[in-house]
Amino acid sequence: MEILEIVCYAFIAVVIIQALFYVVVFSKLAFYKKKKKAFQTSSAPLSVIICAKNEADNLKTFLPYIINQDYPEFEIVLINDASNDDTFEVMEHFSSLHANIKVVNVKSIEAFWGNKKYALTLGIKAAKYDLFIFTDADCKPLSKYWLQDMAGHFSSEKTIVLGYSPYAKIKNSFLNKLIRFETLMTAVHYFSFALSGLPYMGVGRNLGYTKDTFFKANGFINHIQVKSGDDDLFVNQVANSKNTAISLSKKSFTESKPKTSFKSWYKQKRRHVSTASFYKTNHKLILGLLYITNLLFWVLSILLFAFNFQWQLVLALFLFRMLLQYIFIGKSSKKLLEKDLILLFPLLEFFLVFIQLTIFINNLISKPNHWK
Repeated sequence: MEILEIVCYAFIAVVIIQALFYVVVFSKLAFYKKKKKAFQTSSAPLSVIICAKNEADNLKTFLPYIINQDYPEFEIVLINDASNDDTFEVMEHFSSLHANIKVVNVKSIEAFWGNKKYALTLGIKAAKYDLFIFTDADCKPLSKYWLQDMAGHFSSEKTIVLGYSPYAKIKNSFLNKLIRFETLMTAVHYFSFALSGLPYMGVGRNLGYTKDTFFKANGFINHIQVKSGDDDLFVNQVANSKNTAISLSKKSFTESKPKTSFKSWYKQKRRHVSTASFYKTNHKLILGLLYITNLLFWVLSILLFAFNFQWQLVLALFLFRMLLQYIFIGKSSKKLLEKDLILLFPLLEFFLVFIQLTIFINNLISKPNHWK
């Protein structure tokens, strides 16, 4: 059997595996319809928790959107993580104007230097309510009902709520489209797997869980040595098919400021990707299979096209897999306010899959630094 023939058979296997992911898993989000009984207007008091390091300007811009939320009773816990700008002073200013703002000033200590989880733990201990909603200092709720929509998914059974936080759009920027596409695909993955009964991560820009969930898990103690992962590693540890809900209402989204240089975004993604090695084994195997088949889809198709081997079959399989992406990811992108990316899916995916490969290789060589 010739080498190219073996490559062709491998390509067929890859497309079949990818098709199964799309049809079995990603279809869950694409065709998801909110169950009326799964959501109710919440009035339970809650704590919004924001950990900030050198975010004075962002707090001035975005904190008013949180202060003005239409929600009966909530506090805002602002955690200053050893900032060296005016972050603490800005927090104190807002606290003097609003009785429901509490400031936790965290000093840097050697044992937990650069570790956001230490600062977050102190903020969580200071929070007085049983429901927590987390976001970042550079995030803006897309409506004044953000807290209502997120909190409405809590129940006696659902103690974790996964939200979505798209990045703001920048016109005529390919990097911005790439960042938003990566964020879209990450959300498609964690929402789809959660709907399939296998929640494995959430994002701290828009995430909720209960105080009881945090303390029953002993907080971040199981991965306190990992400087990143206060959101995805914690969810990976405690989430299961019964206790996890998702929020797909556009009113529940928070919009984040995107990076504007490739270097800063690449550094951020290196830090995010570094936590995946600490996921549960079954999650790592499934996600690894998903990424490897995604990478092989592009490598093998390019190789077979380059040698003009069985090009009709290869083209048919290539177009079939791309059609699945347009159908399932396309429908999900509309739910997640990213429909302007649909036409660029192939180009964006091509760039992203190889950038992720370089990130993986770089992380093997050297570990990313602390969170900021």
